[in-house]
Amino acid sequence: MNAQSVPAPAGKPALAGIRVVDLTQFEAGTSITETLAWLGADVIKVENPVGGEQGRNASSDRKDADSYYFMLLNANKRSVTLNLKDERGKKMLRDMIAKADIFAENFAPGVIEKLGFSYEEVAKINPRIIYATVKGFGKGGPFESNLAFDMIAQAAGGVMSITGEPNGPPIKPGVTLGDTGTGLHACIGVLAALFQRTITGRGQKVEVAMQDAMVNYCRIAYSHQLATNKACERKGNRVVLGNAPCDVFKCKPGGHNDYVYIYTSRATNSHWERLCEVIGREDLKADKRLATPPMRANHVDEINGCIEAWTQQFTKHEAMEKLGKAGVPCGAVLDTMELSEDPSMRKREIFAEIDHPVRGKVVIPGWPVKMSDSYVKVTSSPILGADNADVYRDMLGLSEADIAALKADRVV
Repeated sequence: MNAQSVPAPAGKPALAGIRVVDLTQFEAGTSITETLAWLGADVIKVENPVGGEQGRNASSDRKDADSYYFMLLNANKRSVTLNLKDERGKKMLRDMIAKADIFAENFAPGVIEKLGFSYEEVAKINPRIIYATVKGFGKGGPFESNLAFDMIAQAAGGVMSITGEPNGPPIKPGVTLGDTGTGLHACIGVLAALFQRTITGRGQKVEVAMQDAMVNYCRIAYSHQLATNKACERKGNRVVLGNAPCDVFKCKPGGHNDYVYIYTSRATNSHWERLCEVIGREDLKADKRLATPPMRANHVDEINGCIEAWTQQFTKHEAMEKLGKAGVPCGAVLDTMELSEDPSMRKREIFAEIDHPVRGKVVIPGWPVKMSDSYVKVTSSPILGADNADVYRDMLGLSEADIAALKADRVV
């Protein structure tokens, strides 16, 4: 299925008319602006004329095309080039800021200030602007000047300390919570600031530290800490508050991802009783040792053995279907290829096919938030400087001759 299988609501999308000046790079910052683009904002990515944003070449498999990494984080944006070491380039950026609603950046600490575009300077140009900034660590903390990437944030923010087997080392989760997770937190703040501006008429600074966002993702771990007065421990595949069953179980034919995750609620016995019925072990419902969720947590290995004896008779899809129909919370362990090729995922544009000017047709994850009156078709990330003429003509009133002269002087 392609994007046309999703009906587009009539009218303009939610953020139509909102203009974003995007100085972000890599993932945490670009996740803010890509989200805004998918909500209908006009996102203008401002890049170095020589090579563009560093992510364009990060882990690229070919020299003549942007990396897939870049494409996945910059869909639906426009690209202009601007030399911010040149005073003419800085003036052009200031002129763009004056006509923008949102400014976003995630350079290393101190860089944006050295360029002359701190929040204070930007707010002087445009008091209504929403200024979004992401850094590794919060201001006022001992590490505020430190560099950070996704895995650093996950380590310093508590995520790795609760991930892994009980007797094993801390493990970095496969998902990039530190980057995309922080970007989404910042985007929530930006959207709130836009709404507040409709009341106050003023813009504001929206700042999120990656370490701080990771703490927010770990809220349930602090529930365990409050209950035990000890740091939360690693529990492997089980939830930190303890319960059984709460794990992955082997399925046939026994491949690398042939597992199904099964969980029964800690709140009642209803899921547990349904599970016992599905696997043909109704006798377990009468076992007094397993009468409550906390009691079952003391018999994990025994319970898991009973369940896995059943799951190994089925594929993960069959097990998920049988358990799901019975009202037991479960999920087959689906890999990235299975998900991206799932027809229902394609139909709902959780994955969308884009047409890149160099790479051709590529399938990328789309935007998962579906709104009844706001739709934006997923489109390709832009080629470096592809929108120079349109943006500088329409936004700054420059002529073709003006742009050609700026190009000759390497300002754009």
